[in-house]
Amino acid sequence: MQLSASDFAFIAAFIKREAAIVLAPGKEYLVQSRLAPVAREGGMRGVNELVYQLRQDPGPELRQAVIDSLTTNETSWFRDGEPFSALSQTILPGLLASRSVAKHLRIWSAGCASGQEPYSLAILLRDFLPAGWTFEIIATDISAEMIRKAEAGLFTQVEVNRGLPAAMLVHHFERVGAHWSVSEELRRSVTFQRLNLAAPLPPLGLFDLVFLRNVLIYFDVETKAEVLHRVTGTLRPDGLLFLGSAETTIGIDEGFERVAVGRAAAYRMRTAVPAGAAGRV
Repeated sequence: MQLSASDFAFIAAFIKREAAIVLAPGKEYLVQSRLAPVAREGGMRGVNELVYQLRQDPGPELRQAVIDSLTTNETSWFRDGEPFSALSQTILPGLLASRSVAKHLRIWSAGCASGQEPYSLAILLRDFLPAGWTFEIIATDISAEMIRKAEAGLFTQVEVNRGLPAAMLVHHFERVGAHWSVSEELRRSVTFQRLNLAAPLPPLGLFDLVFLRNVLIYFDVETKAEVLHRVTGTLRPDGLLFLGSAETTIGIDEGFERVAVGRAAAYRMRTAVPAGAAGRV
């Protein structure tokens, strides 16, 4: 049975309220296809019955299942390439100089999906940083299901084939049946937690780098501005923010300026001193 206009409007309002995700008209088939498995697993006769349950007094498990199903979790290892090249070739050499006393780096991977981004960062830092340096990666996502998968650190052959070089696979993973398991060393480098970017943030401390890539595209302008404002409070004065290639702070939060880092672009607070060799673009 097709999703009715009123049910779609209810779901759109629900996911906007719960996760700040905007579902424009025309996404009815997407919603239907993603909610159908949730309805089946819940023993319901279809999506219409699921929506009925949501309209009544749904328990936290159903609410989270719907949020998980409507969250886009597209990801891959070293996604888009250039930000990671910029990190190893431009940003980290600068941070080695500016953090030479503390010898410690903190990175936030926001919207981490199933963990490929934070584990990619951990691999890069493990392979790059000199002896005596330490780092900490905080990885967050609104999807409880994705956080559980990321913490498990188990990936299929198809998943590791998406961007992970063979040498890194052999060095940082172990074969476990039909899956590849992240090494214990990498696992200890990343702390995962569920977090809604559209809500007030818990205490996270300050970060040298924030990766908020391919997340803002799902929000309206008002929510984008709110999220960027919250991120400002988590960046060190010379910290850098990475967004997706289709995202920008321009016209949304003028407290940031766009800077060139190698062949990639990042954003820093306008009053900041660069953390590495970065020029305004």
